[in-house]
Amino acid sequence: MPALTLSTALQLIIGAGLLNVWLLRAGNQTAYRGGSAQTLRQEFDAYGLPSVMFFVVGTLKILAGIILIAGLWIRLPVTLAAGVVALLMLGALAMHLKVKDPLLKSVPAGVMLALCATLLLAG
Repeated sequence: MPALTLSTALQLIIGAGLLNVWLLRAGNQTAYRGGSAQTLRQEFDAYGLPSVMFFVVGTLKILAGIILIAGLWIRLPVTLAAGVVALLMLGALAMHLKVKDPLLKSVPAGVMLALCATLLLAG
């Protein structure tokens, strides 16, 4: 196991968080879903995004999660993965604003953006 540093901890937290949301909890209702969506897929509909965006964003986030975690042991473009996730989180925040969600629904995207920014600055 690699040494526990701020960067390695952030890689693990961000990667596990992405994989949890997209692989384990995509069909679950949470307090943070945009609009009145019950599932992750419905959330994209609530934002008025084309259905292909669900697959594009999902693929990017799952790949980023894998890269961030596997990057603990092998050389992978961890900085690129964190940068992509940061950009996607900015998009998520914009979508919450678009549908006039209460601030609470934006908290996970804001936290993930802050974690990615910290990883980019620490790396």
